[in-house]
Amino acid sequence: MTPTATVLLVFGRGVVAGDDGYRLTAESVARTEAAVAYVRAHAEEFRRAPGARVVFTGGWPHGPAGAPGFREGELMRALAREAGLDAYARSAAETRSRTTLQNLAHTVQDGLLGAAEFTARRPLGLVTHPWHLPRVRLLAARVLGLSGPALADVPVTAPEPVPARRERAVRALSRLGYLGVRTPEASLRRERALSRAADRIGRLTPRR
Repeated sequence: MTPTATVLLVFGRGVVAGDDGYRLTAESVARTEAAVAYVRAHAEEFRRAPGARVVFTGGWPHGPAGAPGFREGELMRALAREAGLDAYARSAAETRSRTTLQNLAHTVQDGLLGAAEFTARRPLGLVTHPWHLPRVRLLAARVLGLSGPALADVPVTAPEPVPARRERAVRALSRLGYLGVRTPEASLRRERALSRAADRIGRLTPRR
């Protein structure tokens, strides 16, 4: 029997601008709904677990700072609470990140996972689309030191076009680029270094 993950980490998939501000993409909505459905399906376990919680991750993708209330994590959390999440578990929002690695690192730095120790019997649940899960697991091993059964996949069943070629490339870069990284702080430093290197290469590459 697969253990229930009573701490969930939900990964955003962007926001889009509308006439009345920013709103979640359909993919972010699907991930939020998947988290709420999982909690409802395991309502008793969530009610009994003292540290049960759902953490929604994602900052403002259009700049270093966005108006409060328009960040991915905040919007997903608000949607989940409207759907009745508060009846089953506490929730929190990580709102500083702009990448998957930052989702993980900032969640730890902000203390949003609490004091939970994740094991095969008490795994951390990862809520995202199936194509994204392998990279999330790879980065979770680097940033959180968690792998295998200490992580539980909570895949989103709503359809989404799979960015297969791009995702394979990003996953390969993550596998190589974050070798030796063992802490959130080290992972963020490595990400900044990789970003600077990519910018330099971009400036040196002639445009056609």
